[in-house]
Amino acid sequence: MYRTSLYFTESRTVERQETTVEPSADELVVETRVSAVSAGTELLIYRGEAPTDVPADETLEALDSDLSYPVKYGYAAVGDVIATGDAVADTWLDRTVFAFNPHESRFATVPDAVVPVPEDVDIEAMAMAPSVETATSLVLDGRPRVGERVVVFGAGVIGLCTLGVLSSFPLDRLVAVDPVAARRDRAVDLGADRAVGPDEVDRLLTDWSEPGGADLVYELSGRPATFDEAIGAAGYDGRVVVGSWYGQKEATIDLGTDFHRDRIAIESSQVSTLAPETRGRWTKARRMDTALTHLTELDLASLVTHRVPFDEADAAYRLLDEETGDPLQVLLTYD
Repeated sequence: MYRTSLYFTESRTVERQETTVEPSADELVVETRVSAVSAGTELLIYRGEAPTDVPADETLEALDSDLSYPVKYGYAAVGDVIATGDAVADTWLDRTVFAFNPHESRFATVPDAVVPVPEDVDIEAMAMAPSVETATSLVLDGRPRVGERVVVFGAGVIGLCTLGVLSSFPLDRLVAVDPVAARRDRAVDLGADRAVGPDEVDRLLTDWSEPGGADLVYELSGRPATFDEAIGAAGYDGRVVVGSWYGQKEATIDLGTDFHRDRIAIESSQVSTLAPETRGRWTKARRMDTALTHLTELDLASLVTHRVPFDEADAAYRLLDEETGDPLQVLLTYD
């Protein structure tokens, strides 16, 4: 069975290559209908800014290589089951499923690696399940408390989904920070009490009553320079959760002023694993179930700004690279 797979072959170059699908007896074959492009990790790979000596993702069998060229990547595919191996129940046939799989027209995987798409979820929304799962993981790691002041730097897809999840908490205030006015508007639509530009943060914080600063800050912009701004927004005994992955870009931060005296805690958050303190009661399956609940509640359709045919995939990455028309969620379609 033939398929077409997308490869990152060198900096700012993607190519579609014909390969074959050879399912084993315990696998099913999925024909892809749509896949979501990550404007974070995939853009780092596209630009040649991702480290090449680390595995793509040790927790996902479909990403079984490192990030050196040529590499297949992607982790948000939705499609229909068109064939099953002898050891797989025929009831899987014709079901629409989600899988953490690279961008390609068809793929084989085991049933345990797919998530059936709920009847009330659109396939485009389902392709964004990893973003909502990441947002769910970020909120679990941040541990927001009742009445807290929370600031989220970065209103891209991950930031907006995180704001949407956080908006269900009884916070004192929820603020989004982003340089793009249209993204600030989307942040408010998804539940932020207020959205400001980076140059407005200091003035905003000075208006807050004691104790000053934010209790919890998220850095989700993907820009290393923003890390320092996020630390600066945290108040005494505040927490900063870093969800951005900068790849090979260096983050220069100033820890010589208020950082130590204010006892600010910095924590990384990454969706591939669960934080040790949550593993007693949380599993990846429970986290995904929680994410799917939020997925049905959030207006994810408003985040899809571009749909690009898979045959023109290079245009999708140029669009994100050049930030033409402020792209948010870009989808590849496989009609």
